[in-house]
Amino acid sequence: MAPADTLNRRIVALALPALGALAADPLVSMVDTAFVGRLGVVPLAALGVNASVFSLAFVVFNFLAYGTTPMVARSVARGDHARAGRLAVEALTLALLTGGVALAVLQAAAGPILEVMGATGDLQEPALVYLRIRALAGPAVLLITAGHGIFRGWHDTRTPLVVTLGLNAVNLVLDPLLIFGLGWGLAGAAIATVVAQWAGALVFVFLILGPRAEALGVRLVAPRPADLVPLLQVGGALLIRTLSLVGTMTLATAVATRLGTLAVAAHQVATQLWLLLALVVDALAVAAQALVGSAEGREARRVANRLLVWGAILGVGLAAAFGVARPWLPRIFTDDPDAIARVDTLLPFVIWMQPLNALVFVWDGIFMGAEDFRYLALQMVLSAAVAAAILLLVVPQGWGLAGVWWGIVALMGVRGVTLALGHRRIG
Repeated sequence: MAPADTLNRRIVALALPALGALAADPLVSMVDTAFVGRLGVVPLAALGVNASVFSLAFVVFNFLAYGTTPMVARSVARGDHARAGRLAVEALTLALLTGGVALAVLQAAAGPILEVMGATGDLQEPALVYLRIRALAGPAVLLITAGHGIFRGWHDTRTPLVVTLGLNAVNLVLDPLLIFGLGWGLAGAAIATVVAQWAGALVFVFLILGPRAEALGVRLVAPRPADLVPLLQVGGALLIRTLSLVGTMTLATAVATRLGTLAVAAHQVATQLWLLLALVVDALAVAAQALVGSAEGREARRVANRLLVWGAILGVGLAAAFGVARPWLPRIFTDDPDAIARVDTLLPFVIWMQPLNALVFVWDGIFMGAEDFRYLALQMVLSAAVAAAILLLVVPQGWGLAGVWWGIVALMGVRGVTLALGHRRIG
């Protein structure tokens, strides 16, 4: 049993690089947005529509990271490096196959998808061009996702950070060159992203199958279809969990939209702040997946408890920091006095939910590390149902924007209670 200070150092050593990788991951879209914004409103709007499409299209495959990490970590902890290596090959194979399917679907249904998203008129052609090019990166995105999961399982969060920063550097260099230098405009931004993501994917594949193969226990043997079933089963449970969460947050935005332009604008700002703080805590969740996945019995419970302590401390710290910064936070996003005032009414929700949010997100990682994906799916469906019931009453009952955020509080509150009740399942 590792001493407390050793465990603390292991948590920090995993969480800090993971935070860097998590923070760097959205940079590709942010850089694209910054450069494309200079082309005008129509290209920027086309990019925005596609960002939503790709975000939703690939979030369903996050099991390639969340499922792979604890499965690899458990094999490594048991000294079964051959099994860890087979899992790596299976994850990469599944990433390539599902990425190919995603690519085919996006290409075949590009027009109808954009119509559903409302990309018509002047938006239709540029949005279609961008989608068809960007879809070519589908397999690469999923290979990168699997690569993150494999290295995290080996308690290596530094390699994913380096690869993520590298592909961001490629995109940063290619964006201005292709968009403005060669005059390819929005298509240039799509090509830059495709090249950057394939570069990152190929680096991961090269490392896993090449220089790191022996250390990772990898032997290049094609898996049988039956070998892929465990990861697919994990994918089904995590898909239910993810869609329940995304669906609830989408419903919250839809309800806020019905309350008026000012309301939905304030809701968007508050949501972005909420997601920013979630990103910070997710680094601890990544550490939880790897560390709990490597432990068994009483040690798994001890590791989980220590991670929850870290989560509570971080949650309180984030609440305190944002409480101090409250007067300035809305002004980061808008200078409209009415919008600032409306956002300010929502900040208490964002701030005071942080301790609860932190515990929930860490628990998420703990249960993933314990490979209890079915329980995560069930508790998320229950939590989403309670939140949806409240959100659907907001407009009829006249609860306003505060009602929307009480719905989000309910989502997190029920998640917290159900995860706490299930904590005895750990170890």
